[in-house]
Amino acid sequence: MIFLGIDLGSSSIKFSLFDAAQGTSLGSLSHPSEEMPISAPQAGFAEQDPRMWWEYFKQGLANVLQSSGVDGKAIKGIGISYQMHGLVCLDEQLQPVCPSIIWCDSRAVTIGNSAFAELGEDYCYTHLLNSPGNFTAAKLRWVQQHAPDVYAHIRQIMLPGDYIATCLSGEPTTTAGNLSEGTLWDFQRNDVARDLLHHWQIDERFIPAIKPSIGHQCAVSAAMASKLGLSAGTPITYRCGDQPNNAFSLNVSQPGEVALSAGTSAVLYALTQENIADRDNVGNTFKHVTSTDDHNVNGLLVCINGGARAYNWLKHLLGDDVSYRQMSDMAASAPAGSRGLTLLPFGNGAERMFANRTLGAHLLGLDFNQHGRADIARAFLEGVAFILGYGFQRMQSIGYQNHVVRAAHSGLFLSNTFTQTLADVIGRPIERVDSDGAEGAARGAAVGTGYFTGVEQAFASQRTFDTVMPNSSQQGATQAAFERWQLALQQTLRTQE
Repeated sequence: MIFLGIDLGSSSIKFSLFDAAQGTSLGSLSHPSEEMPISAPQAGFAEQDPRMWWEYFKQGLANVLQSSGVDGKAIKGIGISYQMHGLVCLDEQLQPVCPSIIWCDSRAVTIGNSAFAELGEDYCYTHLLNSPGNFTAAKLRWVQQHAPDVYAHIRQIMLPGDYIATCLSGEPTTTAGNLSEGTLWDFQRNDVARDLLHHWQIDERFIPAIKPSIGHQCAVSAAMASKLGLSAGTPITYRCGDQPNNAFSLNVSQPGEVALSAGTSAVLYALTQENIADRDNVGNTFKHVTSTDDHNVNGLLVCINGGARAYNWLKHLLGDDVSYRQMSDMAASAPAGSRGLTLLPFGNGAERMFANRTLGAHLLGLDFNQHGRADIARAFLEGVAFILGYGFQRMQSIGYQNHVVRAAHSGLFLSNTFTQTLADVIGRPIERVDSDGAEGAARGAAVGTGYFTGVEQAFASQRTFDTVMPNSSQQGATQAAFERWQLALQQTLRTQE
């Protein structure tokens, strides 16, 4: 039994063909080979054309089928993961009426903040579990206010993964989890956030039919199956944003378990049965992909835009002849604490966890007579590890406790220095798992069709790369550096008040 998983990011679309019977990948790739363009017509804007995603989807699907030798008609189910918080607006013919306003666009911050004040803190934190902030709903309100001609043609609104499913099926659908990612879900009433929609005078009929996150959602239409080489009626049975999917792909599915990632951004995603709201907005709570009416599971998300983007910036600064492996080796040769160097890695736009302020990146304590490339490389790794450690502290302060921490053996978690630093900061072992988001979506599709009886069976074949334990011999130096980092952060926050 073969299942297709896709992961629609802002830079590329990843594809995976998964043989559920053997528990192995039959083929995977990313398309296009170069990053998809992001348009920024004004400062703070970030847009992509949904039709571009669809064209790349068609090309990438053809490529992965050809390279793997798999007959598309053998695919028995499809799972979709996607970049969170984006807005896609469709007309009566289910065609985009404007570019998608994607996750890193910050134009709707003031709109969300105004709604938070007008609706009241108690409503927002008990019903939405978040401030409307800069999420999908606020972006739709921006279109309503600033592009009324476009708004007049809208008949359906959805998130990026919903759009791919709509193109495949011809049927607009979404899930409660998807809506929660856009502050369009009322956790108290377990329904669409109608009070927010009414407050902004947004038509409820814009919301597509709500389907289960894991289970039958819609199916590939006969016309699209003929064009793509798939079987008509192939079901789409799994759908969620990239961070819930990252957790699912790591077999993080139970309360008390935490998924970490450090790609372009650095993310901490913790599972809980409680409707937890972080009233300082450091973290945001969304409905997790494994949540059902009978078993509530939410994901508490802490996201830092800087993340590995800072490390990527340093790599380009050092020169194209310097590899990530060489940078990791450099960092390993420097002592814990980077001999007093401190990096605040906030150089990739507004940070949601700091009220959408643009703090900028800061490298503090630089001594021209003492510090070299190794110290700087380690300071960059430590800076990203420390912000994740800060997120752990924040979760504990609002009552969250965890017992399992997992990360994919990819991104910054390829670095032993980075992983060890974080384990020392949080005082927890970190399991590094051979995981892939597109393959995770394919495994989810297999669960959704009923091929697997549950998540545990779906991940029985997954391999743990290793477990990194806290190192008592250097933990003291790391903790001292972490404390120094926190002081620098607080000083920077005070200067921007």
